[in-house]
Amino acid sequence: MTPSNRLAIAVAQLNPTLGDIAGNADKARRARAEAGAQGADLVVLPELFICGYPPEDLVLKPAFQAACRAAIEALARETADGGPALLIGTPWLADGKLYNAYAMLDGGLVTALRYKVDLPNYGVFDEKRVFVPGPLPGPVSFRGVRLGLPVCEDIWSDAVVECLAETGAELLIVPNGSPYWRAKGEVRLNIAVQRVAESGLPLLYVNQVGGQDELVFDGASFALNADHSLAFQLAEFSEALTVTLWTREGGSATGPWRCAQGPVVPLLEPDQADYAACVLGLRDYVEKNRFPGVVLGLSGGIDSALVAAICVDALGAARVRNVMLPYRYTAQQSLDDAAAVATALGTRYDILPIESAVAGFETALAPIFVGTNRDITEENLQSRTRGTILMAMSNKFGSMVVTTGNKSEMSVGYATIYGDMNGGYNPVKDLYKTELFRLSRLRNGWKPPGALGPDGVVIPEAIIVRPPSAELRENQTDQDSLPPYEILDAILERLVEHEQPIADIVADGFDRELVAKVDRMLNLAEYKRRQAAPGVKVTLRNFGRDRRYPITNRFRDPGTPLPQPDASVLKEGVGAKPPDAYDD
Repeated sequence: MTPSNRLAIAVAQLNPTLGDIAGNADKARRARAEAGAQGADLVVLPELFICGYPPEDLVLKPAFQAACRAAIEALARETADGGPALLIGTPWLADGKLYNAYAMLDGGLVTALRYKVDLPNYGVFDEKRVFVPGPLPGPVSFRGVRLGLPVCEDIWSDAVVECLAETGAELLIVPNGSPYWRAKGEVRLNIAVQRVAESGLPLLYVNQVGGQDELVFDGASFALNADHSLAFQLAEFSEALTVTLWTREGGSATGPWRCAQGPVVPLLEPDQADYAACVLGLRDYVEKNRFPGVVLGLSGGIDSALVAAICVDALGAARVRNVMLPYRYTAQQSLDDAAAVATALGTRYDILPIESAVAGFETALAPIFVGTNRDITEENLQSRTRGTILMAMSNKFGSMVVTTGNKSEMSVGYATIYGDMNGGYNPVKDLYKTELFRLSRLRNGWKPPGALGPDGVVIPEAIIVRPPSAELRENQTDQDSLPPYEILDAILERLVEHEQPIADIVADGFDRELVAKVDRMLNLAEYKRRQAAPGVKVTLRNFGRDRRYPITNRFRDPGTPLPQPDASVLKEGVGAKPPDAYDD
């Protein structure tokens, strides 16, 4: 085929629904029709778009695999109409092996398949568990142009792109299911620049957008020319279809490809992106699971106030029901502040006192609690009662319970399983308390594009400046028994995100006894976190690995400097070779 000097490539940054194979195929059809009307030659869709990403163990079901293949075959047949070709991600079973594949559909046929080589196996990704890695690929020929198709993780190291460059690829098209974490956009761009610099090839990066359980995919698709210049960048956290024009430099049949300059939408600031991710994650969890709306307990504190704002921004005021559940220790200021939040957001607001319900539990327990002292058990009946009432409302009206526990308190066991933690979804689960204060101030002066809530102040200043109230403790503050949140969060970040030894944290200037206490509380609360509602992930833990600790666990960091390895106990040569090179 005579090489083309011009390609119009449509970038379809879309939001698939996992398991909705027919619905995702229809999205692909609509994108192809719209792109065709704009003169596109090729439409590129994200990784595993036909089924949604990540499919986890669902992809192992033969019926699921067959449905995906049938949808791809149907889309392939439709390309016989002479319109644009499709590049679309799909599971693909070949010779009894299941691959994460990228398919070229053109002229009524599946004209090429390329399989993902580097399968991620960290955090939420268990792709080595469900897929077989593909062989190093060569380029795909499309209308005289040799396209390299590395899939997502394939560009995070150099082997796949190097192979494509050496086998004649002219342009790299990279489909992605790349989830958001704070500052991820810059990381992706730096990786892409490395691959462009090494290969000398321009690169088109298309990422999906949307929420899938705890993950949020932020889009932000872009293209880099061979000189590393940014040709375009799409907005984060929203669907987009844009046709990009690629031409050969110099007009020759063999010149390098270059993308015409398009709009570059700046990436959001980190706190803005975190807030936008929480909004999108909650919205898609509610919409894709078909809940009519949400209900949450509004306490007058910072956690529930920010969550209420996120809910309204995600769903609109008419689908959010706020409930104040006061007890004898609830201050009038809390009542006033909760009412102010509901008024500012325009939501329904109910007040349901829980005094009689708590008394009922105490009466029921009295025969077996006789002779014991009143302690935290009775105090926790407040939050357990609130959880019971919210779940009853959910059962009666179908609305999903949104929980409000923050990362600081959940980390050290200060959130109650059947109060703050248990429910349908928690959009602030991965945000420390200090971050909640920052995001509350942010939301009072800004909201993300597409947010459905009102402009202006929605969280009263009185809530932001008031010391956090802990209703698990009678008339105390959290910080009567916890350090100030600035210190607690700094310690937790070192323990959770970076797995720092206690001795290193102490060397950074923190009190040894306090660090050991926080570490102990963190370990003891593991069983609670296992029972918590899912929620949006916004932080990168330990370079991509989730915190997965055993509940039954007696190891504790003693806080002393780490012992250094003693090479004298090793037989000569032991430990010096890679595992596949050991011999006797």
